[in-house]
This record gives sequence, structure tokens and C-alpha cells, in this order.
Amino acid sequence: MADDRVLLTVLLHHDQSKPLDEIMAHAKKTGFYRDFPPEGAEIVSWVVAMSYGFIIQLRVAPGALRSVNRYMEQKAWGAFRYQVFPSYDFVPIAAQLKKDHA
Repeated sequence: MADDRVLLTVLLHHDQSKPLDEIMAHAKKTGFYRDFPPEGAEIVSWVVAMSYGFIIQLRVAPGALRSVNRYMEQKAWGAFRYQVFPSYDFVPIAAQLKKDHA
């Protein structure tokens, strides 16, 4: 199944106009953490970038792209600004380039 899924990099920038307790209250009210990831998505990586917010990589079936977008609109907005980028794993390519350029 992994071969037919796409990798998405999701950037969630904290709404810095709100203190952390308000952001957390909003996330709790919407069920953001409880329900994440949305159906059809698998978490590959989730890191905190200090003074920014979250950088999350999801593996998603193409048919689930809309559900990821709707999830963010319904549960993340108000706590985070949201951006998403299709992405791919560059590690094996970089390893090959390292060999080729040696």
C-alpha cells in the first residue's frame, strides 16, 4: 500500500497572537490532538521547530488529500497557520549523489 501513497509535509505555525494556554484550549475544543492524524493518513515524522511550531510529515492515500485539508480547516485553524507541500524522501538520492560525486 505504501507505494500508492504520497508524502505531505505539513507546517503548522503557532498563532503567536495567542498565549499557549489559549492555543491548547482551542486544540482541545476541536479535538486536534485526539483525532490526529485524519483517516487515510499516517504520521511519518512530527517535530517541533522552536519559535515556529510543528513540521509534520504524513503518508497519505491520494483519495484522502481532501480529508487532510478539511481536518486542518476544522481543527487546526484558530491555533495554527497551515501550509502543506507534497514532498519525497531525498535520503537515498543524496546517498547516490554522494557516491557519484566522490
